[in-house]
Amino acid sequence: MKRFVAIAQGRVQKVGYREHVYGATFDLEISGYVKNLKNGEVEIVAEGREKDLQKLISEINIIRRPIAVRSFTVRWEKPTGEYATFDIIRGDFQEEISERMDYAGNLLHGMDMKLDCMLDKQDQMLDKQDQTLQATREVKEEIAGFRSDARKHLDDEFGDIRKELVSIKDALARAGIQV
Repeated sequence: MKRFVAIAQGRVQKVGYREHVYGATFDLEISGYVKNLKNGEVEIVAEGREKDLQKLISEINIIRRPIAVRSFTVRWEKPTGEYATFDIIRGDFQEEISERMDYAGNLLHGMDMKLDCMLDKQDQMLDKQDQTLQATREVKEEIAGFRSDARKHLDDEFGDIRKELVSIKDALARAGIQV
């Protein structure tokens, strides 16, 4: 068993960082807590097996929008066994509600930005689809024009061949040859 006390500095309050830390402990055998400090930092106290604690450290020392841990200090201590679970220590009700509203606003803003990006891509795809349909129409018109031209040309050629055959038959008939 080991224990560490970590201090995270940066954009770590009002961005869901405590929930991220809490979630990172789910599959690990870790007890302790995470809490906001008055100076804008977040304190994490964790006890467990060293490999679980090392995994937790790598999961919570992050820069992943909207969280940005700019400084992360770890102090190793002897375990006390005083915690049975891992918990989030919350502040006063008004402060917590404000933090959740800020976090929700960030999430909604992120969703709005992604939706705008998706709509832009959809517009681009629709433009390409329109271009493809226009090119298909043009090719179809070209084929129809080619068919019409070919039909007229073949009709003219077959008409000329018929005339020549009639002329040949007449010449053969005048020469006394029956066809």
